Amino acid sequence: VQLQASGGGFVQAGGSLRLSCAASGSVFSVNVMGWYRRAPGQQREFLASIMRDGSTNYADSVTGRFTISRDSAKNTVYLQTNSLKPEDTAVYYCNAGYYLSGTVEAMYEYWGQGTELTVSS
Repeated sequence: VQLQASGGGFVQAGGSLRLSCAASGSVFSVNVMGWYRRAPGQQREFLASIMRDGSTNYADSVTGRFTISRDSAKNTVYLQTNSLKPEDTAVYYCNAGYYLSGTVEAMYEYWGQGTELTVSS
């Protein structure tokens, strides 16, 4: 599976951006897609995921501000980011993986190249 993330850029605090992740290849082999980010000097952080059945999961830090969605016809997952804060500045990564029911570790997973989002105060 190949993942191409896009949509990052510069935005002022309080603004919004929509990130996109276009998947290609053996997309049928994954059942969860998600977004992560890595801020300068920090570890990678989970943000949101969407399952094959459409159910979603969010990190507490973005609940109510970020929304994950998908267009299955386009094999694309989106992350709508609202009410952005300077601390949201990071490289945002798209992830796709296959998880067995009830597990939190992917059997296998794929990563996109990342798209950078900078929020100015």
